[in-house]
Amino acid sequence: MFYRENGQFKTNYRDDQQIFPILQDRIAIGLLLAVAFVAVPMLASDYLFRAILIPFVIMSLAALGVNILVGYCGQISLGSGAFMAVGAYSAYNIFERIPGMPLIPALILGGLCATGFGILFGLPSLRVKGLYLAVATLAAQFFSDWMFLRIKWFTLDAPSGSVSVSHLQVFGMPIESAVSRYLLCLTLLLVIGVMAKNLVRGAIGREWMAIRDMDVAAAVIGIRPMYAKLSAFAVSSFIIGVAGGLWAFVYLGAWEPAAFSVDQSFRLLFMVIIGGLGSIMGSFFGAAFIVVLPIALNQFLPFFAGLFGIEMSTAGVSHAELMIFGGLIVWFLIVEPHGLAKLWSMGKQKLRLWPFPH
Repeated sequence: MFYRENGQFKTNYRDDQQIFPILQDRIAIGLLLAVAFVAVPMLASDYLFRAILIPFVIMSLAALGVNILVGYCGQISLGSGAFMAVGAYSAYNIFERIPGMPLIPALILGGLCATGFGILFGLPSLRVKGLYLAVATLAAQFFSDWMFLRIKWFTLDAPSGSVSVSHLQVFGMPIESAVSRYLLCLTLLLVIGVMAKNLVRGAIGREWMAIRDMDVAAAVIGIRPMYAKLSAFAVSSFIIGVAGGLWAFVYLGAWEPAAFSVDQSFRLLFMVIIGGLGSIMGSFFGAAFIVVLPIALNQFLPFFAGLFGIEMSTAGVSHAELMIFGGLIVWFLIVEPHGLAKLWSMGKQKLRLWPFPH
């Protein structure tokens, strides 16, 4: 079979610790990156970029940040929308108030502001866990909604509370077309994704997973729970904050606090659960499921209804979309609670052993 490892010998420790130790994986990732960076910009339509690809890439980045906190460190959070909002509004204020501020540093500084906000609301994790921690992080969501709606300084005293950005540039190149926006988001996703993958494979990642599996035993063997939990909140909030800046600057262009409501937090949590907790790949699977499925249902439901002679109104399509979407989530969690990443891992394992039984 094409996925065999026969003849692939590791002669040193560095080769054995590669991110993709199997040659076929490296070839597949190289082809995937070539398609994403070269073929997609050449072939995809403007609608595909704006409706599917750009939201998918940004939400994959946000889900990656949530997965570090929830999946790898085991700290449940319902404040992801708040971290996105802090990253977006902080980047906006830095970008607008400092003349000549480049876009990328503004996004990074916005992510650092989200880091501080995440550490602040991550302090309850030192004392509480589970549903109590979820409620504590939910307070961050309500606080950010109030803060950005009532304190006009964050919106540069805009009377409507809505803010907007335009004439974006990176290294002197305008970021106005759908292709340039997609490539910017994809590049940031690739860089941060590789950094996150190396982080979870290192010492700090092992500390997060030890805290997730059994925090008391982790403390006994010398892992500092305070450092591990707060570092997970910091890294997660930074990534989510950068994603929030991209969501506001690149995807929306103009936004208000409602764009980062509690619904966004639940969507990100669903992405991580459906994609697979504790899996970098699961973040991408979950984002694809949440972003693409509603659009596909919206497009195909009227077609299938027409085959049976049923005319569906726009409101009927919307209601049916929500019911089917919710039912699929429940069904999937029952059938495969470990997420799409687990199915992907099982498929790869069967390919490695085929045709022998497992």
